[in-house]
Amino acid sequence: MATPKSKTSKARSAQRRSHDALTAMPVSVCKKCGEKKRPHHVCPACGSK
Repeated sequence: MATPKSKTSKARSAQRRSHDALTAMPVSVCKKCGEKKRPHHVCPACGSK
């Protein structure tokens, strides 16, 4: 089994995990009731698309 020759630094580990951050969900406004909803999903407030 392969064994690392040196310790992986904190900076190198952080660089590898740089794309793991969460991003905010996209939000649009319902045309009928004006509530926030996800694009291309049914409105949770009024049920329209």
